[in-house]
Amino acid sequence: MNKKLLMLFMAVLLAVFTAACGSNSAAPSQTPEASNGAANESEEITVKHKLGEAKLKKNPQNVVVFDFGVLDSLDKLGIEVKGVAQASIPPYLEKFKDAKYTNIGSLKEPDFEKINAMKPEVIFISGRQQEAYEELNKIAPTIFMGVDTAKYMESFTENMKTLGTIFGKEAQVEEELAKINDSIKQLNEKATASGKNALIVLVNEGKLSAYGPGSRFGILHDVFGFAAVDKNIEVSTHGQSVSAEYVVEKNPDYLFVVDRGVINGNEGASAAAKEAVENELMKNTKAFKNGNIIYLDANYWYLSGGGLVSTANMADEILQKIKW
Repeated sequence: MNKKLLMLFMAVLLAVFTAACGSNSAAPSQTPEASNGAANESEEITVKHKLGEAKLKKNPQNVVVFDFGVLDSLDKLGIEVKGVAQASIPPYLEKFKDAKYTNIGSLKEPDFEKINAMKPEVIFISGRQQEAYEELNKIAPTIFMGVDTAKYMESFTENMKTLGTIFGKEAQVEEELAKINDSIKQLNEKATASGKNALIVLVNEGKLSAYGPGSRFGILHDVFGFAAVDKNIEVSTHGQSVSAEYVVEKNPDYLFVVDRGVINGNEGASAAAKEAVENELMKNTKAFKNGNIIYLDANYWYLSGGGLVSTANMADEILQKIKW
């Protein structure tokens, strides 16, 4: 009888022990493809960035975005946002002008009161909002996602993978990055094989600014593979102020033009840009003579940049427009 009682007691202990072990096992991991609402809301992650670090819960629902590259990336990944800077939204993101999205101010002047009232869980910014970082970070974890032009693809890739981690979209991010890298590889091979050089300029109210490797538009040389007609252009946000005579002297095979005058407007070129790059003097360049003056979509190059959509379109646009 004692033996039977002992065996019964041991069986009960074993059952209790098994149940206890089961309750301490890790919860099933969230699959990257799962919706952001399905993840464990209590999971906290830390994101290190240029201006500091942010601690936030994974899969935040109340998202505020200033950077349009981040905005087009979140849209591509199917992630909802609540607040955007509506004043300068490029046409390809026009749906975010809808009243269901809170207008959080302009790119340079955040509406702190409105943002604070939203009680966001995360705020994404880039260079244009850098000076407002401290104040925004008091409202909610604020993450700087500007692209480092000195190492464009590394910085861009890191930003996109960070978004994937935050919102549980790692697999989708990897898929989109692979497509972009394929396009860039194709473009780089063509540009390198051509043996031709290039110059990229920003036209603003008829004035020209040139950009070289490592600059705001340096992706043209550093990543896409076009040899720079001038390797000594100063690296700055606003570029190096140049004249038509400078362009004629350098005589690039390709002249790429970012026209500030058509931001938020139609594709093509403004009258001011046409006058600046297609005047009698500029007609002496190889780029003009061979039909290789190429107007780029300023909404991607000037306003957005660094997004899954904008970066893909920057590469594809050149592949389609250039005469090889």
